[in-house]
Amino acid sequence: MDKRPRHRPKRVFEDVERRIIECDLSECPHCGQPLKPRNTWHMRKTVQTMKGAVFVGGKTRECANPDCSHSGKHYYASRALMISLPKSTYGLDVLAYIGWRHEQDHKQLVEIQRELNQQGILINERNTGKLYRQFLAFLGELSEVAKQKLESTSTEHGGLIWAIDALQPEGDGILLYVLYEVLSSTPVAAIQLSQPTAEALVDWLRPYQAMPYPVLATLSDGERAISEALRTCWPEAPHQRCQAHFLNNLVEPVLDYDAELRQRMRQDMGGLPKAPANAGEPGNPDKPPF
Repeated sequence: MDKRPRHRPKRVFEDVERRIIECDLSECPHCGQPLKPRNTWHMRKTVQTMKGAVFVGGKTRECANPDCSHSGKHYYASRALMISLPKSTYGLDVLAYIGWRHEQDHKQLVEIQRELNQQGILINERNTGKLYRQFLAFLGELSEVAKQKLESTSTEHGGLIWAIDALQPEGDGILLYVLYEVLSSTPVAAIQLSQPTAEALVDWLRPYQAMPYPVLATLSDGERAISEALRTCWPEAPHQRCQAHFLNNLVEPVLDYDAELRQRMRQDMGGLPKAPANAGEPGNPDKPPF
């Protein structure tokens, strides 16, 4: 009798959305010189999210200044943590969904697994339980592994860079706020809030404010409660708005204008005859004279 392979079967998702995440930092935190993009990706995987499977790639940058004390140091796209945790192929929104349904709606894990299956997410009961335990750990105390990473990062760089972002697994209502350290790409903690305020976030951040590590900078999107909380906890650290959020906000009106322009071009030029398939070939009388 042939034995079945013990490895997990490889899942293939066709025509998935691609999200390429850029490095959070544009300048070296030590010398201030622009970081050089690298051709290699530090992370690439397909993640199952509540909105469907998505391919995630993380781009890396490095300091190319030969006079810098950290010349050649690689910096990663830590914002990929807002899609999924390290070494996980399930979205952070799936993790939050499992925790919310089990804690607030008192659903059994097998019921949650069936709900996820009905929404197109391939997961079994065992992995559902595993993600629920990750959810509890995420909302609980700082793990020893994370503590060691923060300590080594502070020693290497002379401090930490804190960042906060939020996601809304249910589309409305409660939000999941995630605290992570940028230089080490380390997820540190999370909290669920239905009515987020700067005061509530400050109370949540107090234990991390008390850590004996210098804070080089803080990073967030444009949400006022987050930026106010970061400035309250670390008033001496420069605060920067996340480049990805900032650029996305700039692009949105451009995309609307581009869609309108393409629609007008289709209306104005839609009646033109199509060019012959071989119009560009040598000797073809229909070849354009330019």
